[in-house]
Amino acid sequence: MLLHEAHGCPIVAVNIWYHVGSKNETPGHTGFAHLFEHLMFEGSQHHDKGFFQPLQAAGASLNGSTNADRTNYWEVVPATALELALWMESDRMGYLLPALTEQKFVNQRDVVLNERRQNYENRPYGLASMAMLATLFPDDHPYHWTTIGEIADLKAAKVDEAHDFFRRFYHPANASIALAGDFDAESTLALVRAYFEGIAPGPGVERVRRTAALDEERRIFLEDRVELPRLYLAWLTPAMFASGDAELDLATDLLAHGKTSRLYRRLVYQDRIATDISASQSSREMSSFVQMSATAAPGHTLLELQDALLQEVAKLADEGPTEVEMERGRVQAETQFVQRLQTVGGFGGKSDQLNAYNTYLGRPDYFSEDLGRYARVTHSSLQATVKHYLTDGQRVALSIVPRGRLDLAIPDSSSVAVS
Repeated sequence: MLLHEAHGCPIVAVNIWYHVGSKNETPGHTGFAHLFEHLMFEGSQHHDKGFFQPLQAAGASLNGSTNADRTNYWEVVPATALELALWMESDRMGYLLPALTEQKFVNQRDVVLNERRQNYENRPYGLASMAMLATLFPDDHPYHWTTIGEIADLKAAKVDEAHDFFRRFYHPANASIALAGDFDAESTLALVRAYFEGIAPGPGVERVRRTAALDEERRIFLEDRVELPRLYLAWLTPAMFASGDAELDLATDLLAHGKTSRLYRRLVYQDRIATDISASQSSREMSSFVQMSATAAPGHTLLELQDALLQEVAKLADEGPTEVEMERGRVQAETQFVQRLQTVGGFGGKSDQLNAYNTYLGRPDYFSEDLGRYARVTHSSLQATVKHYLTDGQRVALSIVPRGRLDLAIPDSSSVAVS
């Protein structure tokens, strides 16, 4: 239980993290964590109807999300509605299953399948993340599949399996609660105890621990309903908060953030071989990855894009960043960090960040140390990290090409199946 008093505005953020995501699923049974993000808004034993209406009627905003490593739910409520939010959160934590019927399960499973169609199957380049994860990580690795799950697994899922999944992961022993805002700590702690202490702690959840490695370059392609081919390159990188994680955050930022970035200047502005570029690191609990992408301008090839991308990465590894780039990167990291903490609730607010540090590190007070990671990055540490992780041939190259134009893919690419 984490409490942060902030009396500047008469609101309170209620934030709950469950340490369960798609990495806690198994092959053949994917999609449950994300499905529960939906199911937990559909009512519980003592409020067997939609979760949004009573809270929004009280003036609250609320949402939830799921990723590979965790599920979170949050409400930002007027201070007078704090008890309502605590009651509703406690009821779905302790008493969801009596209200989880076959009808609700099937309905929300169909909602998720439709969401999958909209966000992946029917979106241009939408299957790229599925193809990339399936190639970066082996079949039995918990990051091999996307959070939304596989179609066949979702269609085959049964309500009794959902009940079992809930009992394993959605309970106090696997949860972290953070409150931030306008409240009195002593009386609020008494409220939390009143609503949550009666819930059975639940079984201990063993942390998932797996490593991943690439031993060669893997070239793959997908056909899609797109006008222009696009290239994705990805490398495996250190886990979240591990050594090198901050350096690669800054490296991808200086490579592709804004029109002054190296990749934009080279590929889009000077050579005009790409219509857009991106680069980012997806930091995860067990293993992360850096991904870059570029869409070919008309008349240019994915091989041209790959050569230019790899040349710019190699140049950064050989020469390191300039002092101007280093300073800009540190300022941007600090600015983004502070902007997240300007609110007590929502995604990335103070309550959310408290839960993140507590869940991943057991250190809810990690704020200054987290920001300090970026301040400690040096010219040589960034250069060495880029050279170590991004310049060898152990990467994945994904070509997405218009249907019937396999000739546009990077040479020697193999088809990859996504489902």
